[in-house]
This record gives sequence, structure tokens and C-alpha cells, in this order.
Amino acid sequence: MKVILYAAISVDGKLAEASGQVSTDWTSEADYKWFVAQTKVCGVVAMGRKTFATINRPLKDRLLYVMTRSPETCEEMGDSVVFTSMTPAQIVADAESRGYETLALAGGSEIHTLFFEAGLVDELYLTVEPVLFGHGVPLTGEQSRVNLELLDTQRLGEQAVLLHYSVKK
Repeated sequence: MKVILYAAISVDGKLAEASGQVSTDWTSEADYKWFVAQTKVCGVVAMGRKTFATINRPLKDRLLYVMTRSPETCEEMGDSVVFTSMTPAQIVADAESRGYETLALAGGSEIHTLFFEAGLVDELYLTVEPVLFGHGVPLTGEQSRVNLELLDTQRLGEQAVLLHYSVKK
């Protein structure tokens, strides 16, 4: 199974100014539309509980794994949202057993780190938005070095740039 990380970041590489900030507060409409379209193609998305708290609803036409240390305390949201304490490898295996071929990884920082440390991330799409935070939530936490290969760049909307990388394994 292919795992693709999708993230909108500031020019200084931050996912947000603070934990819990809703990304649509500072990202472009073009990025939002692109993200929705790409994750619908994948059909399955994994994110952490803190990222999920910023949307707090199922994603239409997508299975959503919400990684949490306490899945039993989460409010049930139907078959399309799976609150889980599975490892990244277990999530990938479970999604694959359900017939999915590509998993979209949608944050946040801690979850990105877990998937990178497990060697599961194959590609990254980073939308760089025209803002400098100077502080905030990084793309990943502390982890081992990851080497990337730039596959493509394109303008996204009026002001954002979309970077597409593969992970050198």
C-alpha cells in the first residue's frame, strides 16, 4: 500500500501557529479543494485526534482512521470513522485488507513522525502557503533524517505552491 502525506505548511514549515488551529483559517481555498479531491481518490485517510478535533466530523466519501491513545473515550460517529490505537503499520494493513491501495496521511506532527519512523511514507504533497508564522507546530516532531526527491512543483491557486516529493528508501 502506498502512503502519501498531504499537508499545508507556512513558508517556514509550520502546520499551524498553535495546536488546535484550524488550517482553513490560513490556507487557500485552492488547497482545500485540492486536498478534498486527492483524499477522495485515495478513499482512506489517517490523522491524529488533535487534527480530527479541528474538523470533528466524518469526511464524505472517505474512511477515516483517527489515531488516539484512548479510542474507547471517543464518541461513535458511524462506520466511516475508526477511532483506533493501532500502530501505523496496523492501520496500513487494516486499510489494505479493506481493499484500499493508497492511504492519505493528514496530520498532525506526531502522526507524521510515527509514520516516518515506521518507514511507511512513500510520497509527500506539501502546499506552501504565503505566510510566515515564526513559531508553531512543525511538519514532524524529532525523528531520524528522511531524504526526499522532488518530483514536481506547481502553482496552486493565486499564491500557493504545491511541492511533490518521493521518499528515498
